[in-house]
Amino acid sequence: MKIDALHMREVNMPLAHPFETSFGVTTTRRILLIEIEAAGISAWGECVAGEHPYFSDEMVDTAWHITETELAPRLLNADVEKGSDCPALFEQVRGHRMAKAAIENAVWDLDAQLQSVPLAKLLGGTRDIIPCGVSIGIQPTLVKQLEKVETEVSAGYQRIKLKCKPGWDEKVFEAVRARWPDILLSCDANSAYRLSDADRISTWDRFNLLMIEQPLWYDDFYFHAGLQKKLKTSICLDECIRNRRDAQAALELGSGRIINIKVGRVGGFTEAIAVHDVAQQHGVPVWCGGMLETGIGRAHNIALSSLPNFSLPGDVSASKRYWAEDIIEPEVTVSAKGEIVVPTASGRGFQVKRDRIDSITVRRHTCTPHH
Repeated sequence: MKIDALHMREVNMPLAHPFETSFGVTTTRRILLIEIEAAGISAWGECVAGEHPYFSDEMVDTAWHITETELAPRLLNADVEKGSDCPALFEQVRGHRMAKAAIENAVWDLDAQLQSVPLAKLLGGTRDIIPCGVSIGIQPTLVKQLEKVETEVSAGYQRIKLKCKPGWDEKVFEAVRARWPDILLSCDANSAYRLSDADRISTWDRFNLLMIEQPLWYDDFYFHAGLQKKLKTSICLDECIRNRRDAQAALELGSGRIINIKVGRVGGFTEAIAVHDVAQQHGVPVWCGGMLETGIGRAHNIALSSLPNFSLPGDVSASKRYWAEDIIEPEVTVSAKGEIVVPTASGRGFQVKRDRIDSITVRRHTCTPHH
């Protein structure tokens, strides 16, 4: 298929509630959206890079530059048949996986629409519904934190994940466990701890956590292996798994027993499927992490989560938890049982609200093929 045009848009989306992690507080998201046009069809991708290079070395502005100068020209002057053609097309450009994923995922959406199949099916998905967990940011007070947990438990979410950092960990876990002894509970450190904290972290076994997510350095799985040996609780790897080779090396080292797959972090659906397959071969469950996406990125996460080894509740939650008004319709909703129905319409399964996107667009650029 020849791509006729690639449109880049930066939108500014205010969050319904501030979201705090060990990196800081987010109140508005600057997001790069990709729209590609081919054969009279419009397909969409979302770049999950943040405003700052804090979660990864990418940010909205680097993704914009790389997309415009390197990735879009390669796509527009090639003849791609399917989304999995993109990694080879972009191979010369090192890194910039979130920028690559935004384009590649749009190509998968396009291919699914051209074939009139749901994106989930094209990816190899087998689930009709996906179990949902929720990620709760650091709150100003412990009382507020417990109120947030109460809200999400009442909403039916199947797993509660608490963001933590030194000084905001054990007291919180103790309070939550005292009130909800039986809920599926996990924590996410976003690399906030060091080896000197290992003995203290090992005492967290008493909280019966499903997992401790990426406690040590964002780029490490060697030292995580040493920490995992001290813990009964499973370590879940996030930031340090960039591709299938990282997953294989980490699992062979024993660095963790669960992997969080974020499609942007690994560079697109093709690599996300490969990481899923490596984990499955090792008997290790995976789940889908969230990056404060709009409905476009959320639709992609739902499709990915339908793959068979996504057996743990992911962070794919309802639109309304994050946005007063999303940019898709229908908005993503979660049932009282904490489940999302996987769409059966062709492509990503949700319509884009163009008026809404236009109203929050702050810059745009269109790339076309060079003839």
